[in-house]
Amino acid sequence: DEQEWDFVLVSDIHQMGSEKEIKRKKFLDELSKKGFTIKKIEDKKLFYGVRAPKWIFQKYQLLLRGSDSKMQSPSDQHDVPVTTRIRIVNFILQNTVTPNLEKLCDLMRKKVFETAFPLHEREEKNLFIKEKWARWRDICCKQPIENIRGYFGEKVALYFAWLGWYTYLLGIASMFGMLAFVIGITMLSSSQVSKEICKANTTIMCPLCDQKCPFWLLSDTCTYAKITHMIDNEGTVLFAMFMALWATVFLELWKRQRATVITQWDLYQWDDDEEELAMELINNPLHEPRRYQHSYFRSTIVIVLVLVMIAVLIGIAHALVIYRVVAMALFTQSTSEFIREHANTLAVVTGAVLHYLTIVIMTKVNRHVALYLCDLEEPRTFLQRENNFTVKIFTFQFFTNFSSLIYIAFFLGRINGHPGNYVRVAGQWRLEECHPSGCITDLFIQMATITILKQTLSNCVEYLVPWITYIHKKQKLPKKKNTILEEEEEEAEDPCKEWWLSNYQLNQVHHFSLFDEFLEMVIQYSFTTIFVAAFPLAPVLAFLNNLVEIRLDAIKMVHLRRRMVPRKANDIGIWLQVLEAIGILAVIGNGLVIAITSDFIPMQVYKYTYSPCAAGNSTTLDCLTGYINYSLSTFRIRDFEPHMRLPEQLPDFARQGITEYRDYRNADDYSYTVQFWHVFAARLAFLILFEHVALCIKFIAAWYVPDVPQSVKNTILDKKHSKLQKGLRWVIPEKV
Repeated sequence: DEQEWDFVLVSDIHQMGSEKEIKRKKFLDELSKKGFTIKKIEDKKLFYGVRAPKWIFQKYQLLLRGSDSKMQSPSDQHDVPVTTRIRIVNFILQNTVTPNLEKLCDLMRKKVFETAFPLHEREEKNLFIKEKWARWRDICCKQPIENIRGYFGEKVALYFAWLGWYTYLLGIASMFGMLAFVIGITMLSSSQVSKEICKANTTIMCPLCDQKCPFWLLSDTCTYAKITHMIDNEGTVLFAMFMALWATVFLELWKRQRATVITQWDLYQWDDDEEELAMELINNPLHEPRRYQHSYFRSTIVIVLVLVMIAVLIGIAHALVIYRVVAMALFTQSTSEFIREHANTLAVVTGAVLHYLTIVIMTKVNRHVALYLCDLEEPRTFLQRENNFTVKIFTFQFFTNFSSLIYIAFFLGRINGHPGNYVRVAGQWRLEECHPSGCITDLFIQMATITILKQTLSNCVEYLVPWITYIHKKQKLPKKKNTILEEEEEEAEDPCKEWWLSNYQLNQVHHFSLFDEFLEMVIQYSFTTIFVAAFPLAPVLAFLNNLVEIRLDAIKMVHLRRRMVPRKANDIGIWLQVLEAIGILAVIGNGLVIAITSDFIPMQVYKYTYSPCAAGNSTTLDCLTGYINYSLSTFRIRDFEPHMRLPEQLPDFARQGITEYRDYRNADDYSYTVQFWHVFAARLAFLILFEHVALCIKFIAAWYVPDVPQSVKNTILDKKHSKLQKGLRWVIPEKV
């Protein structure tokens, strides 16, 4: 039976007596000495099926007594479950040393072996389909977490349990996000600010570039002003507060869910180090544990290299800024009237697409750099290596994804100077300004473009690449026999051959296959929470994406990839700390967006300090009446820089020599007005208040919702009590 074989090793057919053939024979001899049964099947490649002896698993059970007693999917012929068998055999294969002191990874690097993998199980694969998991049409069905655990191990099962829980709570967040968006749509034309902009057909604005860009009317941005108010209103502020609370509640409820699940699996007090030590002793009874070490020199080198990499990623963000500056200058000089009129929007959109491409490219670069840094650190265990890798790759990915967004949110339009004294790149191209309708519009466009591209193109690539690779490999399979008699003879000769070949044709998995799925979701979680104030639809898109992502990952694991080596775990590891850090960043990020990027604070300052309502007199006027004139400053055309090329024929309304721009500056010397400092103080006060209130709410919510349910605590208490009672029976009371 093909399921009896724990692992399959694949090798090219090497010439007899060659160095590779000798190395392969030595490795297989070492396995034979340990009692492994080896079966050889020859096709276009050499396939070696390996089966571990029973005593290995009996030793494991003795060393870790009771830890596997309740696991699912046990083999009929063995007491330990199939997932544990595969994990133990994989460990022994990876740590078996030849007389030449070479391990399997060294032999693979030298092309002695091509690959090694555990086999899928036909009945289990069919069960996943019956359980409505690994197929598209059951996209909204509940996941069979117990079956996933019994087939792929606890680590994969916890990933899907976490992803399902995250998606479930995203459904709640997406409803509130959609509500905030719909409220914004209903207020599209009712905003007093939008009305004033649409009626400002006599307000002349400064040119948006140096090279013959026309003067323009503020009313030209009427449509964009309405869209801006759709996302920049009081409802968005409340939604940002809600998302800060949601992020905390999500993590606290997940901790409770995780505690419940692992208690059912009897893994609450399971220790990864203990299992690894047990497998080391099974593989080599004379093994000495590797000691904990720390090198300040290595740590210093790693920190310096991490900072260099972060500087490179920030440099790439600066390059994107320069691209938008140059693109804006080129678009405004285009012969196409459409391109000239929408130069700012086109520069932002193409910049967002370019940003997405840099994300795709730098993701691969970041991976190689993070792995290199992990090798420098020489971690003691695989788990420590995985944790170190996780922290580094997330840090690099965070800067890759968010450096450009941080610039757009907090620096765009604030460091570019003012008419007559613009800040320029290389002394030639002036830094870009915010979109005429407001700075938050640029952030909204950037967020929408990247989110949609990541959740459409990336998912298509994620599914199509392994699917096309699988189809391509399948077409290379040798043709089947033509006659029934020949087929029966082939099957009688090698009953495992067809199944081994079909598993070999699947896409290869590596140590960090599951890590990639986690990283993708955590980056998405960052987009969903950190800048949600600028893009309320982010939770909605994330929710729809995750419904697809669950089935996509399931189909890849069951149908398109070789079986993953099951890993035991009782939590999602260091990802929990990463998610908690993102929750704090979300509070800071949304507070900054509302305080700095949005026009919410300037409008409130005007409303309560300078508006018709400020004096407390009852009035029929809207309290924001006159806000647009309040937020504009005047500029004399004669004060433009000498190399500023104005249109040859100024329109009649600009001949008076006065134009306007968005800022709070005096008309005589262009210094900041009192209003600017009022707004600045209000922004700072709101930021401090928002972040303190939001963080307090987070901490109160974290305290209010216990990490571990009382039922789980009572279950653990009962087990301890029962264990002590059993021990008490062996104590013989003294006779009086």
